[in-house]
Amino acid sequence: MAYSELLATKLRKALEKVTAVEEKKMFGGLAFIVNGKMCLTAGADRIMCRIDPALHEASIARKGCSTVIMGGKEYKGYVHVAADSLRTKADWDHWVKLALNFNKTL
Repeated sequence: MAYSELLATKLRKALEKVTAVEEKKMFGGLAFIVNGKMCLTAGADRIMCRIDPALHEASIARKGCSTVIMGGKEYKGYVHVAADSLRTKADWDHWVKLALNFNKTL
């Protein structure tokens, strides 16, 4: 699966003031590694956010958000957010902030 260049560009813009950001192709998408830890990814039609597992249940209750499942296993603290749920700057800011806040704790 190829990633959306539009989603990748929006994540780059959201992370432009963050230091120590690397990009790496993985999981069929483009991962944004912050301070050596995977933080966000751009996929074909969604982003993935690594968030505080304590916020997982409240996060998946939001429209367009779901738990990441790989190999049949659910990953608490990893969520997919559908591109069509990222319509406003506030939408982007919410998810990027959750991911960056958790990244600081790792």
